[in-house]
Amino acid sequence: MPIDAHMHMVLDAIDHRGAINRHRNGPDMAYIRHILARYRDAGFTYLRDGGDRWGVGAAARAIAGEYGIRYRTPLANLCLKGHYGGFIGEYYENLRDYSEKIKNLRQKGGDFVKIMISGLMDFDRFGVLSEEPLPPELIRELIHIAHEEGFTVMAHANGARTVEAAAAAGVDSVEHGAYLDGEALEAMKEKGCVWVPTLSTIGNLRGRGRFDETAVARILESALENVAHFSNMGGLIAPGTDAGAWAVPHGTDSEYGLLLSVTTMETLRRGGEMIINKF
Repeated sequence: MPIDAHMHMVLDAIDHRGAINRHRNGPDMAYIRHILARYRDAGFTYLRDGGDRWGVGAAARAIAGEYGIRYRTPLANLCLKGHYGGFIGEYYENLRDYSEKIKNLRQKGGDFVKIMISGLMDFDRFGVLSEEPLPPELIRELIHIAHEEGFTVMAHANGARTVEAAAAAGVDSVEHGAYLDGEALEAMKEKGCVWVPTLSTIGNLRGRGRFDETAVARILESALENVAHFSNMGGLIAPGTDAGAWAVPHGTDSEYGLLLSVTTMETLRRGGEMIINKF
């Protein structure tokens, strides 16, 4: 049965502002049920949400069992004030503030912690990210604090040194992971970190005219090469679409097609089982 280890119930793959506005006065349960039914009909049995601050993921989790789906959410993803992620998550201003949010997460019912530690890919320029990442020492503390409270940690992370720092600190899963190198891949392999490369967010851009097609092709080629290398190393890879992101609809298996062009179903099974067991 397919799983989606990275999706966003709050988003609709078309217009993130309009999608968020749908839920500003409370989760739109009709929409949530429609999306859960789509996943059920496509055979999905496990969904791991990337978080939102409007309670949409939590509302979906509360009823997902009716659709035969195990649903996990961090509630809101956490991002340092002034850095990427605030459009959908919660800001923290310093480590004390972050620590309080982590302690409160247990009472609120969060299943795991999601941290934002880098920017996004610039799909018009190969090798370029939207902002500087958090420093390695801060990344280490964020992961340590969450682990001390008994949570597993999902990290939005791009860039080789950022992912290497997160893996060295024991992060449980790396999401996206653009522009990695051998050292970053080796760090993930050594620490048993699961990589969720969300290739659909790149592959689904092809031919749409929104971004430079040459840059998109190069970004996808780089990601596929790294996935193939990590797979050959015996690394853990799990399928996650980033569904809800632009051009990535809910309930599709596009990620499996992209991943299986460079790895095997057995590799994805191992990575998927690790996600399900840890998160």
